Amino acid sequence: MTGWLLILTLLVLGGVLATLGDRLGSRVGKARLSLLGLRPRSTAVVITVLTGSLISALSLGLMLLVSRQLRVGLFELNALQEKLRSSRQELERSRDAQAGATREVKQAQAERQRARQELATAQAKADALRKTLVPLQQQRQKLEAERQRLSRDVQARDAEIQRTEQELDDVRERISKGEAELRELEKQRLALRLGNVVLSSGQPLATATLRLDNPGQAKQVIDQLLREANQQAYQRVLPGESPDRQILLVPRNDIEGVESTIKKPGTWVVNIRSAANVLLGEKVVYAFPEVRPNTTVVERDAVLARTALERSETDAEAIRNRLNLLLASALAEAQRQGSLVQGLQFDANALNQLGSTLLSRAPSRVELRVLALRRSDTADPVMVTIEPTGEIPQPRSNDRR
Repeated sequence: MTGWLLILTLLVLGGVLATLGDRLGSRVGKARLSLLGLRPRSTAVVITVLTGSLISALSLGLMLLVSRQLRVGLFELNALQEKLRSSRQELERSRDAQAGATREVKQAQAERQRARQELATAQAKADALRKTLVPLQQQRQKLEAERQRLSRDVQARDAEIQRTEQELDDVRERISKGEAELRELEKQRLALRLGNVVLSSGQPLATATLRLDNPGQAKQVIDQLLREANQQAYQRVLPGESPDRQILLVPRNDIEGVESTIKKPGTWVVNIRSAANVLLGEKVVYAFPEVRPNTTVVERDAVLARTALERSETDAEAIRNRLNLLLASALAEAQRQGSLVQGLQFDANALNQLGSTLLSRAPSRVELRVLALRRSDTADPVMVTIEPTGEIPQPRSNDRR
């Protein structure tokens, strides 16, 4: 709207100025005025030219005054064109960059699409693996539980083997001691057959369990025990003779040591033993005393020895030897625990009945053990019984002889 108003203003102003110029030129021509020595006609032409120039100047000035776009286009056209070229170049570069960014976006979208496809594939594989993994995990849990169970079984078996080996070592030790004692007994039996040894080394002559209410009674009690030991020595070494003299010789220092010990509070067991083998008819018996606290050495139902009767041991001699060796091992164990007994007490009838049962058994391996029938202290007799650890298999009726 402003452009049309400007054009209308220019037309009106041009018409007015043209009219004024024409009138001015006509008057100058009629007046035959002369400027700067020019002829009137030339002066009229000059005024007409000036009037036209003024019209143009006023028109241009008005346009410049009114239109900022015209001022900018007239005076800043080159700069605007340069900016336009720069802007176009920037636009081209921006378009190139946009195209590159578009390509990158497309590539990124393609990569993302491929990533989505790969993710979907991986997810499908993961689902398949999970489905495969579930039974494997269950199987692993079962195997782990089985491994733990087997480990516990192995530990239990190891412990059982260790206990069995320990028991076997104990049995071997007892058997070794029993065999040694058996050899010693064989030696003593051989000597007895020769008729010369009536007291063996270490054989007890008198034993007493003491608990003194008055420490001053110690010497009297020991003297009485020595008299009993002397009488026992007489009966063994000089049978038939009257014990009218002292044939038992015991070191005085040892006797004093025993007396000082039994004066102390408590229950004590005093034992007088032969110091060496003594022949029949000898005139002197050397002995030594020993004293120890009276304690429980064997508990009721304690297992003193174990052995096994093998399948091949079916004759009476083998069974008798095995039972004798078992009793010898039990005696050695009782003595190892502190008992002063020289032999075990047992029911001979029950032992004979057990031997008969073992003799008539079906061929099998039978575990035997020696059990204490009651609690025994240091000087108490040890009462035992032999029993199998399980039921003894009997032969069938058509196999009995």
